[in-house]
Amino acid sequence: MAKELGVGIIGCGNISITYLALAPLFKGFKILACADLDRTVAELRAAEYGVKAQAIEDLLANDELDLIVNLTIPAAHFTVSRAILEAGKHVYSEKPLVLSLEEGEELRRIATERGLAIGCAPDTFLGGAHQLARKYIDEGGIGRITSGTCHVMSPGMEMWHPNPGFFFLPGGGPILDLGPYYVANLINLIGPVRRVAALTSMASPTRTVTSEPLAGQVIPVETPTNIHALLEFVSGATITMSASWDVWSHRHANMELYGTEGSIYVPDPNFFGGLVEVAGRDKDIKPLPDWDHPFAKANQEHPNGPRANYRAAGLADMAVALIEGRDPRCSLDRSLHGIDVLTSILKSGEEGSFVNMTTTCTQPQPLGIDEALALLR
Repeated sequence: MAKELGVGIIGCGNISITYLALAPLFKGFKILACADLDRTVAELRAAEYGVKAQAIEDLLANDELDLIVNLTIPAAHFTVSRAILEAGKHVYSEKPLVLSLEEGEELRRIATERGLAIGCAPDTFLGGAHQLARKYIDEGGIGRITSGTCHVMSPGMEMWHPNPGFFFLPGGGPILDLGPYYVANLINLIGPVRRVAALTSMASPTRTVTSEPLAGQVIPVETPTNIHALLEFVSGATITMSASWDVWSHRHANMELYGTEGSIYVPDPNFFGGLVEVAGRDKDIKPLPDWDHPFAKANQEHPNGPRANYRAAGLADMAVALIEGRDPRCSLDRSLHGIDVLTSILKSGEEGSFVNMTTTCTQPQPLGIDEALALLR
């Protein structure tokens, strides 16, 4: 196989800017073309980042492309990814991969028949902070993990996103939009889930957009916006996870894991960097010493200060994995297990009972300093 994969993008909304801007950091692939239902948007992105704008059908038929990144809205992920596979290309999708396990298994069937690979975001668990947490846990720093908590809560997407309507439709909501970051990192740190239970609700059947350009528009809410879940892992650990867009303010930490020898405080899995703190049996909470992980280094300015952002690391890891013939860290098995967990949480909220997982996976291989450097140009 070539030492660099040709990559195309379908879906030129907000997230495409991040992929196009950060792609030059990485080895293994080069973005050559983009497409969108709105050709004007595709042409704008193409002009900004020096790639070719194409109609979707032309991009699917483009012989220069080995892999296509699916950045469409969640409701379109299955249809678009299926079309990519049927065109003979590998797929890397934004999260969530699909909206049901059945859709995911259908994609697996097509990919297997055609000898193709599927990968999926989130890749933030490859960040320096989360890999430092993984290293500390793997080395026995807090003993065996027995329990923990995760919280991702805010007032909602309609206050800042330019087109927030799809976030409140089936396939959206905080559990399928933000939950993937947390579940992917829990799989990274602990392993697969055995069963889940949840209570779900919504504060209002409608939302009023306050962000531009749609300020004042009333949008329907057709998916739960307040979820309290309990996850039992194959390892025996039990984790409480709260995901809500009905919370104006709170003091919960993003992720805390408790072990037989201590605790670890993990920063927001939505981001690559952040402070990792630990405590032992002495109960003295202290930060872990900095390590020179490339995906922990701030590379962007944000309103709250410098931030590490290496989105497309998962895409690079998948491209290099295809070239080297190894398992990608953002693999289909892990993505499908994440979908199983997240959709089962919603199912439990509807049915009021525990739901057993029908899938499983392995923990991804750690991404240490040398492995991360090997993905960078």
